[in-house]
Amino acid sequence: MYKEIKADIELKLLGKLQANCVIPSDAANNPRAVGDLVQNASAKLLVNCFRPNLVTDFKVAPTLRSMEDVSFSDSKGNYYFVDIKTHNVSTKFNMPNLTSVRSLAKFYEKDTNNFCILIIEYRVTNVTGRENKVEFKEVTFNLIEHLSWDCLTIGALGWGQIQIANSKNVVVSLKQKRKDWMLELCKRLEAFYPKEIKKIEEKRIGFFKGVESVWKNK
Repeated sequence: MYKEIKADIELKLLGKLQANCVIPSDAANNPRAVGDLVQNASAKLLVNCFRPNLVTDFKVAPTLRSMEDVSFSDSKGNYYFVDIKTHNVSTKFNMPNLTSVRSLAKFYEKDTNNFCILIIEYRVTNVTGRENKVEFKEVTFNLIEHLSWDCLTIGALGWGQIQIANSKNVVVSLKQKRKDWMLELCKRLEAFYPKEIKKIEEKRIGFFKGVESVWKNK
């Protein structure tokens, strides 16, 4: 069912955004404002992108801190969490967070769970010399395990955050298997954690040793 879901979203959501998502001109150059507006609009429009009887239980995430922005099931009992990301193609560099490594590991304990990344690309253009307009360029929808590790990295937040290293260079490998992808994640974390521990020992502990010394001598 995933292939049908992917096809429906990529085929229909772009046109719906172009026709229905209005970005105020004074907000067009504010990535956070655009991101929030596009995310909200996509969540509302997405439910009408699917062919009949393809998905059920479509829900918008209850809080901004949820792992997903929207979720739904398909008719075969597979469950989908969708993280919506926006990318202004005019910017030079973006490194968006995708999800916590621990949250993903727990979520993927169940084989029917699927974590998907919906990327909406847009460009801000100057229309009249005074007003800006957002043009939607492309919509891509992929399982996280179809994103190659060549374009991903791990950031030091909590247990670790999976990030896209550069939004201008997203590498998709549709043949990549979840097992192989998750094993690579574990391998990278095995290398990542010792480096973080060393940073803590050298920088944070060292820093507060100095603070401790100052306070002892007051």
